[in-house]
Amino acid sequence: MEINVYTDGGSRGNPGISGYGLVIYDEKQKVICKESKFLGIKTNNEAEYLAIIGALEWIKKKQSFLNVTKINFFADSQLMIRQFQGIYKVKAPTLLPLFSRAQQLLLQINLPTKFTDVRREFNELADKLANKAMDNHF
Repeated sequence: MEINVYTDGGSRGNPGISGYGLVIYDEKQKVICKESKFLGIKTNNEAEYLAIIGALEWIKKKQSFLNVTKINFFADSQLMIRQFQGIYKVKAPTLLPLFSRAQQLLLQINLPTKFTDVRREFNELADKLANKAMDNHF
């Protein structure tokens, strides 16, 4: 089964109160996972990475049960997506361990992946979940 993963991380202040949202759809576009998580004080980019890591950890646990064959990632963080695509290097010292963790999970999952950046309006549910995480922890 091919799955589509939409993630969004946010920070109110940079760094500031942060959270992420993620939504995973099966090949019929049915939601199979929704998560909203408060992250404490983080930068926006850290929150974006933690959202991808959260999705990868969920996929790793469910991979064999769901019979996943390909993962398509969508996020509105052009920087992060281009780093996963290999177009940009990860230079920020705070992002290097997060990028390494995500790469480690991708190797463990060992499936074809595609990373696509989308405009915020095409990532509404993940954005709402990220905002919910931040709203509920003021």
